Amino acid sequence: MSAATLTATSPTTEGSRRKSGKYTGGNPLVYALALVVVALTVGPVLYGVLGGFRTNAQLAETPAGLPDPWVLTNYTGVLTNPNFWKYALNSTAIALLTTALVVVFGIMAAYPLARYKFKGREQLFMVFVLGLLFPATVAIIPLFILITDLGMGNTWWGVALPQAAFALPVTVVILRPFLQALPDELEEAALLDGASRIGFFWRILLPLSGPGMVTVGVLAFVGSWNAYLLPLLLLQSDMKTLPLGVADFSSEHASDTAGVFAFTTLAMIPALVFFLAMQKRIVNGLQGAVKG
Repeated sequence: MSAATLTATSPTTEGSRRKSGKYTGGNPLVYALALVVVALTVGPVLYGVLGGFRTNAQLAETPAGLPDPWVLTNYTGVLTNPNFWKYALNSTAIALLTTALVVVFGIMAAYPLARYKFKGREQLFMVFVLGLLFPATVAIIPLFILITDLGMGNTWWGVALPQAAFALPVTVVILRPFLQALPDELEEAALLDGASRIGFFWRILLPLSGPGMVTVGVLAFVGSWNAYLLPLLLLQSDMKTLPLGVADFSSEHASDTAGVFAFTTLAMIPALVFFLAMQKRIVNGLQGAVKG
């Protein structure tokens, strides 16, 4: 009886949907605005990438045209430039140090704030939350004086330590929900089996909070790779990072617009590829933080 009813009513339902003529695919205005945002975001990047495959004469003749013919000398010239690899090494080392410091100290700070109950815990957590509102540019001069007095000027550690410190607030804010989401019964069972709180932290908590640690690690790496102001004040000559190298190359080769495009494109590729490769993990990690 029910099957016959469904068979009899389904054509009527489909007919009513067709007659209504309503567009159910979404708001066209939203799609239009999304396309505009994508064009404004991707357009300059795509222009710079294609500009590296053109000559300066082509750029002067048709600034908005496509490469005709395609030229590889700009990119090969950058890749054979020893300064480019020095800058890349410095950026990689500083980014890895910053990421390691952020993940290690972030998880250590988030663990007691999430799993321990003590007086003033929420007030202490609010200190990290307020740290999100404190820009690094405000403390840039005191940081420069402090790092110089400690003898860490023009070193990897002199840049990595302040960057990690300013990345800790967002790290703790993201990691705390992960650690709070773990059921208390899991910790109680581990303690009954003879594990200490430190043992529970190393053997159970760290593996389960992997998505959150990956998320904060990727954010710290990309943020360090793109940092400009702090390395500008603390690093000199051969210790400069890629963003500083791009600025120096642009100044030294101001007339070589195509070469500047190629240098800039190659400088942003590592962080872009790394971010795209870890994109799903970042989304999953942030979703887990919201659910927690």
